[in-house]
Amino acid sequence: MVAKISIGSSLYGALAYNGEKINQEKGKLLVTNKIFDEGTGKVDIHRAMEDFKCYMPLQIRTEKPVIHISLNPHPDDKLTDVELSDIAREYMEKLGYGNQPYMVYKHEDIDRHHLHIVSIRVDENGKCLNNAYNFHRSKAITRELEQKYDLHTAERQRETKQEPVKKVNPSDRNVKKQLVNVLKSLMHYRFQSLGEYRALLSLYNITVEEAKGEARGREYHGLVYSATDDKGNKVGNPFKSSRFGKTVGYEALEKHVAFSKEQIREKKLATHTKDAVTAALRQTTIRAKFIAALKTKGIDTVLRETDAGRIYGATFIDHNTGCVMNGSRLGKELSANVLQEHFASPNADTRLPNFAPPYEPTSLTEQVSQQEVSSGGGLDLLSFDTQGTDSDEEAFIRQMKRKKKKKQHPNI
Repeated sequence: MVAKISIGSSLYGALAYNGEKINQEKGKLLVTNKIFDEGTGKVDIHRAMEDFKCYMPLQIRTEKPVIHISLNPHPDDKLTDVELSDIAREYMEKLGYGNQPYMVYKHEDIDRHHLHIVSIRVDENGKCLNNAYNFHRSKAITRELEQKYDLHTAERQRETKQEPVKKVNPSDRNVKKQLVNVLKSLMHYRFQSLGEYRALLSLYNITVEEAKGEARGREYHGLVYSATDDKGNKVGNPFKSSRFGKTVGYEALEKHVAFSKEQIREKKLATHTKDAVTAALRQTTIRAKFIAALKTKGIDTVLRETDAGRIYGATFIDHNTGCVMNGSRLGKELSANVLQEHFASPNADTRLPNFAPPYEPTSLTEQVSQQEVSSGGGLDLLSFDTQGTDSDEEAFIRQMKRKKKKKQHPNI
């Protein structure tokens, strides 16, 4: 079982986040301590806020008086609501919050059911509770609870490979919350370009674009996220990355890419993906069977195609290593052009030709010169990354841009 502790200043925000899930029948209110519960299965968020205020003085020196805890049992631990309630109470008691007002919510909106606990870190006099070594004490408490309730350990949970969350459903009203849940859970993946990041997001009905321009004499760079349908078409209004926090913003993504590049190189993480893709290609010349074969090995394939079905880009998402890589990054023999030729003829020999040395492209990624939002292949974001650039995809993008320019200026 894994416990995550967050502290903050917005009590209403924490209560609303959890209460809305319960009221939308995406969870249950399991336990309350010193907070009124009508027993209707719904949460009166405003009433809960007033009840908490009864235990908080008007003047509080503590900048962040709210504590928000999530308790995450292993997916294989099948616990009843009674057992989860007991675990939550014992956890709060051992952490030193047994006499504090708190509410325990069970979230059921994803397959991995888990608990959220909202409480306050100050007593009735406004004095901050003793929070020394909270995180270390929390880890010791979860170990005790694992032994008492015969739960899987946190180490075993980390070994379990599973997709973080479900796809975004644009028809639901809480699109923003779906987006932020998916985005933050995918940041453990390693990718080295915006294109690879976009390929990863496409598995979950999300796309991202770079926004750049000038405001009040200053240049700005940012990211804009949108929900999509299963065909990749945008649905609804886009959201600036600032709506989701800095962890999925432009600067954070730049740092993440630099870190990913270093990790992939030092740990040689591309080898597993390349071997799997090569083996799948040797087995078949049928595109659908190739994709299915990789799927069984925990690798998703994202192919970018023209309307005529010609492949001009390929990205592989390896859930085993947590790496996202363009085909050409794995080697010239796995580039989009080679894949297209491989799948073009159903009678082609399934044996691949002798592999050439790893492809090391020397040309810089083409820059897309648009003032506002851009979604082309070569972006300013992380443009220093030239490895893994697919020359076939770049050629296709240049061709599309030329056609667009010709259409806009028929007299030239």
